[in-house]
Amino acid sequence: MKISILLIEDDRDMRDLVAKHLEHSGFDVQKAEDGIKGQALALQYAPDLILLDLMLPSVDGLTLCQRLRRDERTSNIPILMITALGGIKDKVTGFNSGADDYITKPFDLEELHVRIKALLRRTNRAQLNSSNQQEILNYGPLTLVPERFEAIWFESPVRLTHLEFELLHCLLQRHGQTVSPALILKEVWGYEPDDDIETIRVHIRHLRTKLEPDPRKPIYIKTVYGAGYCLELPIGSQVATAKQEFIQARNPDLINSAID
Repeated sequence: MKISILLIEDDRDMRDLVAKHLEHSGFDVQKAEDGIKGQALALQYAPDLILLDLMLPSVDGLTLCQRLRRDERTSNIPILMITALGGIKDKVTGFNSGADDYITKPFDLEELHVRIKALLRRTNRAQLNSSNQQEILNYGPLTLVPERFEAIWFESPVRLTHLEFELLHCLLQRHGQTVSPALILKEVWGYEPDDDIETIRVHIRHLRTKLEPDPRKPIYIKTVYGAGYCLELPIGSQVATAKQEFIQARNPDLINSAID
C-alpha cells in the first residue's frame, strides 16, 4: 500500500509541481487548495503525512494546524509546514501551532523529499516499537510508551507530539549526559538542517511545560550552555519527594486544601 500524503497548498502551480514529484516518487497524493477542504480531506483520508502551506484562503495554515492537533482523529498525523516566511519567529509560531517540521519557499524538491522521509521514519519507528511490548523505556518516575506517543510521569499520562517523544527518548538514552544540538538534530530530525538551534529550543520548552514543576526554572531538562541539554531525573527515595514538589507546583490549591 502506498504512503498517502495530503498536500494543502493554494498556489496551483506549486501544488501541481509538488504533487507530480511526490506521485513520481511513489506516494499517493490528495490535494486541497484551501484550509476548509484540507481539513475535510484530512478527516476523510487520514493521510500518513500532511504538507501544509501557511498562507491559505478561508482558514490559514496555523489555525488549521491547531485544529488538526486538537482533533483526536488527526492529532497524530505528522505535519510538515510549507511557507515563504522564513524568520525564526515564524518558525517558532509554526512549531507552537503543532507543526512537526518546517520548510521555507523556495525549496528544492529533493530537500522536501528528505524531510518527508525523515518525518515518516520517526513515525514508523514509533509504530514498529509499539509491536514489541517490551519496548517501554523508563527511568525513575518517567516511562515512555511508544505506541501512544505518551510519557507516564509521576504515574500520570502525559501526551507528547512525535517530536517531543523522540526528543525525550534521545535525552533518556543518554541520561545524565550532555547531548549536543548537532546530535539531537541528526537523531531526532533525521537530517542535519542548517537552521540554528531555535528549532530544538522550541520543543525543549514544550517538554518543560509538561514535565517541570516550574518550566522557567528547569531541574530535570537542563541547558548546558554552549554544549547542549542534559536530562537528570530523580531515582529511589528521591522520587516521592520530587512527585510531591511537582504536584504542589502544578496544583497548589489542591495541596493547600489537603493541609487545611
